[in-house]
Amino acid sequence: MAESFTPPIRLTRRHLLGASLTGIVLSRPAIPRAQESPIRIGFPVPLTGPYATEAQDQVRCAQLAVDEFNASGGLNGRRAELLARDDKLNPGEAATRTLELIEKDKVDFIVGSLSASVQLAVNNVARQRNVIYNSISQSDQIDALPDWSRTTFHEAMTPHMTAGAVGRYAFGKYGKRVVFLSADYAYGAEMVAGFKAAGAPLGIEVLAELKHPLGTTDFSTLMPRIAALKPDILCLCNFGRDQQIAVKQATDFGLKRTTRIVIPVILYTARLAAGPQAYEGVVGGTSYYWGIESSVPSAKAFNDRYRHAYDGKVPSDYGALGYAGVRAVLAGAARAGTTATDKVVAALEGMKYDFYKGAETYRACDHQAVQSLFIVESKSKDMSGPADVFSVLATDPANEASLLSCSAEGHAS
Repeated sequence: MAESFTPPIRLTRRHLLGASLTGIVLSRPAIPRAQESPIRIGFPVPLTGPYATEAQDQVRCAQLAVDEFNASGGLNGRRAELLARDDKLNPGEAATRTLELIEKDKVDFIVGSLSASVQLAVNNVARQRNVIYNSISQSDQIDALPDWSRTTFHEAMTPHMTAGAVGRYAFGKYGKRVVFLSADYAYGAEMVAGFKAAGAPLGIEVLAELKHPLGTTDFSTLMPRIAALKPDILCLCNFGRDQQIAVKQATDFGLKRTTRIVIPVILYTARLAAGPQAYEGVVGGTSYYWGIESSVPSAKAFNDRYRHAYDGKVPSDYGALGYAGVRAVLAGAARAGTTATDKVVAALEGMKYDFYKGAETYRACDHQAVQSLFIVESKSKDMSGPADVFSVLATDPANEASLLSCSAEGHAS
């Protein structure tokens, strides 16, 4: 049985470490009331394992969205609660936790996941029980039939969007001879497909496609093979610790002397963990970087709230998705005036919002969030502080043309 506790207003590292061992209920202190029960948001994410750092920041940011909603008065006095569960980066575990959240904890919404396959398992359970699920992990498949349903929303970007934007930028600047090194599961495969789709009209030449298992700790045998091919670009289509280790070993091997390393999703947390030298000169895409606050007012407001709650730190890219995913379903409930599924779905469809990075909207056919993406380069010098890790090279604006077409996903329109 999941352990429950009521944390203080500030979510501390101690609480997050506890969450990595058991399921937790994250909520503000209870307030006596005779009204309806609180709005409960189930939040399955991998609090343990290779993506734990990213997942823990998703919890922090999701809690921030809940706190803001409650501070604003909630929904006619109904407050929100966040119920985080460790899905252990395992589809079966995620399905079990999601079922418990729906049937035992009586959640109104599900938000979360940090893996393509895990989110599909969560979505399957939620849609069978007519519960809205807002995914905060990259996937093309979740937008497409037969996995998609009317209760499925996707706040995260898709690999087609992400790799497409990064590929269009990189192939035009750094060269067209490309090697792909990808994690051997849905995330890696979809990122490679996105790069190929962007590169085909530009005439890229794929020299090799190398795959590795999730959780690989040694890429050293691959580096000589890659170097011998003399690629202009090495596209690293992996995530979390896998990405950190691959980047560091490519740097140590000296691959950067002849090859530009490009990553579809370059992680703020990974850059902090691996350090400036390992990531020096690496280019990639991100759905959010705190440094855009100088030009995006909603980013500045979000960053300031995070700083106030969490000891002056700044949010990560995937953490910000946790914030947006939770805030979106709560905004939908507020617009609908209820948590009833059909009415909240109708309120979310086509909803235009700017929570933290600029204007977004949910596309009608598949409920995909149409949003901007930022092309960044990792810094190794001239940093104003430890969080100043990226330079923003370009912004790929929110545009439905960057998405897979509705027809390609199997939708009527």
